[in-house]
Amino acid sequence: MKSDEKTNVMRLLDSRKIPYAAHTYAPDPALSGEDIARILGEDPSYVFKTLVTRGKTGRYYVFVIPVAAELNLKKAAAAAGEKSVEMIHQKELLPLTGYVHGGCSPVGMKKPFPTFVHSSANGLDRIFVSAGRVGFQMELAPADLSKLVRFRFAELISD
Repeated sequence: MKSDEKTNVMRLLDSRKIPYAAHTYAPDPALSGEDIARILGEDPSYVFKTLVTRGKTGRYYVFVIPVAAELNLKKAAAAAGEKSVEMIHQKELLPLTGYVHGGCSPVGMKKPFPTFVHSSANGLDRIFVSAGRVGFQMELAPADLSKLVRFRFAELISD
């Protein structure tokens, strides 16, 4: 991959000498997270999406969950210590995080937000998350992700 094809997230990982593998696919707004896992040739339980919420207190929270799962808002609120959380509107994502829908990475947001990763990642040697642009994914160990993003593991998805 040429340096001009790298995202800012990848450059950040390179600068910190954090190992990762970059993966690309042709961007298509009709693709689901499960479609992207299939394109990558991966089990969807290894491919994670990044969701941004607002709590009852007005604070923002980031949740990283498997692409085939649905965020359980009650579990998310409990993990964050909030009475409730709600998904932010898509139009709020770019000004808040610097990322567009489908390219939101837990790494390199404009501001650090409390972040929670679904507990299933705790037992995995590697996960895939957005590399900060639609069509770009990065594969890395959860332990390496924790060198860039302070997060806690939590139960976050609906059964």
